[in-house]
Amino acid sequence: MKINLEGQTAAITGAAQGIGRAIAESFLEAGSHILAIDIDAAALSDFQKTAPEKIETVTADVGNYALLKGIAGGKKINHLVCAAAIGSGKSGFPFWNLEPGDWGKVIKITLMGTVNTVHAFAPSLLADADETQQKSVLLLASVAGQIGSQTDPPYSASKAAVINFAQCAAKDFAAHGIRVNAMSPGMVKTAMNHSVYQTMPASSDQSYEEWGSEKTANVSPLARWQEPEELGAMAIFLASDHGRNITGQTINIDGGQVMHS
Repeated sequence: MKINLEGQTAAITGAAQGIGRAIAESFLEAGSHILAIDIDAAALSDFQKTAPEKIETVTADVGNYALLKGIAGGKKINHLVCAAAIGSGKSGFPFWNLEPGDWGKVIKITLMGTVNTVHAFAPSLLADADETQQKSVLLLASVAGQIGSQTDPPYSASKAAVINFAQCAAKDFAAHGIRVNAMSPGMVKTAMNHSVYQTMPASSDQSYEEWGSEKTANVSPLARWQEPEELGAMAIFLASDHGRNITGQTINIDGGQVMHS
């Protein structure tokens, strides 16, 4: 199966690193142009060098709605991917290790950054939208948003809200032929995942690889890490005509960590 997204444009937040970059690279491989949005200007510059003729970069904080509206204004896009997110940087075992004040910054970026982005790009998605076009929105969620993860309660709660927002948006966009889905990674080797390891008590006597392998074996029936490229492959499948009847869904790429009976 070959997925061809030639002539299409995907706007992607968090595109310069981690899962967001893997998704952006998959869209590039499928022939898309990329509007890459990230707060890290140096990482964006590094990414743009890989395909300068196909990548437009914008340095932006997704917590700034006015800025995102300015970026989106007049842009024609086919697909929107919201991958920007942060954690609290603290251990949530138990939740009172954190203060209520630790929640605000996580909600601002992980939840409201996603909401801001979808609001800002809605006019671009709706322009000339009809059921003959491939138009889609993908929100990066997390297994943490489905199981009440104690690892980082503000992050977990924000991702749960992202899943719900995806369902709301899917219903609203459906009449315009625009599909909206959420995708939940499990254990993926990213900078954010490494920062979670650093907050764990075990980090003093276990390497990151040891900690991650042990945790993955405990929580995932397949007992293996998930790879960013797997998320990229699913993202372009959902954006393509192969996913034309998939909307309002949360796709878990988690080795079986979350199973609903």
